[in-house]
Amino acid sequence: MTVRRTLPQRARSLVGAWCFADHYGPDDITDTGGMDVPPHPHTGLQTVSWLFAGEIEHRDSSGVHAMVRPGELNLMTGGYGVAHSEVSTRGTSSLHGVQLWVALPDHARHRPRDFTHHVPSAVHLGGSTARVLLGTLAGHTSPVITHTPLLGAELVLAPHAELTLDVAADFEHGVLVDLGPVLLDGTELVRAEMGYLSPGADRLTVANPGDRPARVLLLGGTPFTEPVLMWWNFVGRSHEEIAGFREEWEAASERFGRVEGYRGQVQRLPAPPMPTVHLKPRLTPPDHGDPSAWG
Repeated sequence: MTVRRTLPQRARSLVGAWCFADHYGPDDITDTGGMDVPPHPHTGLQTVSWLFAGEIEHRDSSGVHAMVRPGELNLMTGGYGVAHSEVSTRGTSSLHGVQLWVALPDHARHRPRDFTHHVPSAVHLGGSTARVLLGTLAGHTSPVITHTPLLGAELVLAPHAELTLDVAADFEHGVLVDLGPVLLDGTELVRAEMGYLSPGADRLTVANPGDRPARVLLLGGTPFTEPVLMWWNFVGRSHEEIAGFREEWEAASERFGRVEGYRGQVQRLPAPPMPTVHLKPRLTPPDHGDPSAWG
């Protein structure tokens, strides 16, 4: 499958507490088999799964067995530790979506594993629509609990539509383009690019200059000020902590539990060797106040 990583990058590690964004597809998986990720661990984060096309079977060590479908939010909390598998279903011929991670703050990063499913309603904004996954936008608030102030929304813009939205001035924002191009406060973004806006403005404008609908994900949050160290599937605070998570996973520790019902040949994805260098937390560069884009 074609996977494009827009967070983290050399240019920016986080947007609010959003610390990871993979954008994949659309890919014809009729012959390739699509997604088949054996049970693997997570710590210190929440995973946000959002599909545009296809279907993925989710199983985790909380005993949750759920389907990820277009327009339906699946949020898994892997604070203290969780394991899960992800497999595209047999009836899926095209797979297209995003996988996002949210870093948990110190007061919540050791909380028990959990899972939330939510189907956000379409909010009609003139010729455009919004679906609020997390946080508040256009007068609509998601019931899904987050542990830092966050915003996550899908925006679908009609051809030649322009959408000006009230946003929290203390948030930084990222706009990930799925179908484009779009203009973010006048800066052009093409497909698979993410535009960034630093805190300070209480409005942002997204415009579709094209003759076809455009689609973006709007991500936001207050700047995350705690150190974040990401390695493999773990989010931690220090090299030693990450190394400890790896050792526990390899030892089949109860920290991560066990995923039941996964039918693949590899029942536990082995962790790669630790790097030979000492891992350091990611640092976000200072903002310059201007819209920027990367992809």
